[in-house]
Amino acid sequence: MTHALIVDDDIDSVATLQELIASERFTVSVAHTLRDARRHIALQQPDVVLLDLQLPDGNGMELFSDPQLVANSEVVLITGHASLDTSIQALRLGAADYLVKPINIRQLQGVLSRVMKPAALQAEVADLNANLVNTGHFGLLWGRTPAMQRIYDQISRVAGTSVSVFINGESGTGKELVAQTVHDLSRRRKKPFLAVNCGAISPNLIESEIFGHEKGAFTGADKQHEGFFERASGGTLFLDELTEMPLELQVKLLRVLETGRFMRVGSTTTIDADVRVIAAANRPLLQAVQAGKLREDLLYRLNVFPIEMPPLRERLDDVPLLADHFLKGIAAKEGKNKRFTPRALQQLQTYHWPGNVRELRNAVQRAYVMAGGEIIDEQWLPRPDPSQETVSSLSASTGTFAAVSPGLSAAASVAHHVAAPAETSGPSVVMPLGSSMAQVEKAFILATLQHYKHHKEQTAAVLGISLKTLYNRLKEYAAEDAAAIDSTSATH
Repeated sequence: MTHALIVDDDIDSVATLQELIASERFTVSVAHTLRDARRHIALQQPDVVLLDLQLPDGNGMELFSDPQLVANSEVVLITGHASLDTSIQALRLGAADYLVKPINIRQLQGVLSRVMKPAALQAEVADLNANLVNTGHFGLLWGRTPAMQRIYDQISRVAGTSVSVFINGESGTGKELVAQTVHDLSRRRKKPFLAVNCGAISPNLIESEIFGHEKGAFTGADKQHEGFFERASGGTLFLDELTEMPLELQVKLLRVLETGRFMRVGSTTTIDADVRVIAAANRPLLQAVQAGKLREDLLYRLNVFPIEMPPLRERLDDVPLLADHFLKGIAAKEGKNKRFTPRALQQLQTYHWPGNVRELRNAVQRAYVMAGGEIIDEQWLPRPDPSQETVSSLSASTGTFAAVSPGLSAAASVAHHVAAPAETSGPSVVMPLGSSMAQVEKAFILATLQHYKHHKEQTAAVLGISLKTLYNRLKEYAAEDAAAIDSTSATH
């Protein structure tokens, strides 16, 4: 039978907690001091420790100095003095989760249902790392380059905790696969993993989709609807393109993260949210805050453990491995094996990949279809385009910033490629120094759209954003221009 140890000096709280845990078919022992806790641990190694921070003879975190406890017992922090900093510190030391007094029964039941020895999780990660050398993949992610090794290490460290994760990176870099791998290595793996693209849902429907609604809550609501938070109960909710979520809904999301409760649209009854939230965005987060697309308080609430996904152009050594992986997957479905020539793989490594791994997968699919025999040569593969080589320059004499030849995402061009003045032959976007990031992004998107003759799908792929995001940006710019015209008319 699973054994729990409660370490708390609050007699009333302990009695209630002990009864609740026993009702979940756990054996329970109680310690009121650090000294008593160490004695209980020596007598019987607990499967889970519910640990209070404020104890008569010291801070509960002192128990984390015991390597046997950290390896063999899941530690859950319980405190009446919750703060984000304290919780993060405990989670970094090895705590799996934390509960705030008074203890919510459903949250406690969720924690107890997921009890798993840390050593078991560590063994799984060790197996994945051992297989990485031979297979080239870690969970759902593929690649052996140092940039990907860093991602694997971050996933390994955060998966076994309940820390909020914010994944940032260009479209097509595999942010959802990172979130799925974190879920698969977590204690929540037996519960649902749901992915929501906030930019793909109508602003009028997104609150209902996220939180659900009651029958009759609005026109067309002919029955009760469970939102993503309810359907992901006990599991993980992945909120992709969070910066596309309306600001008024971001306020409600922040409230859910702080209280652990939410209400369906049209309801007055609160529902407990036992969900781990992982968020993602394809634009620099501080830029999103400055542009009014992301609430700063929500950013700091979610961005506890940031993971930055590298674009494919920064890990070109992984391209042959990825291409071969995609090719084998296609061949398994189509029933006919094909292979790349060495020159074809070399050409794949010289391409810029503005659409990242997603574009590579599509390119492999297209080449497989077009190749007549079993050999795929470079004929049907994308070729390097000089117009896609972005050069950024800063002119000291004119005080302007020039982003030349649209080919990277605007964010990447502006944030990472400021260099000395350079001779260029491609089209350029010139912005005065002092322009806001939002102004630079707007100019770059509109110039890229014009460069590709208003072909929106091609523009979105080159910029490294989804088509939905591009449409949202263009809609915003049209509204801004209309407001500016109205304001000018009013002054005259």
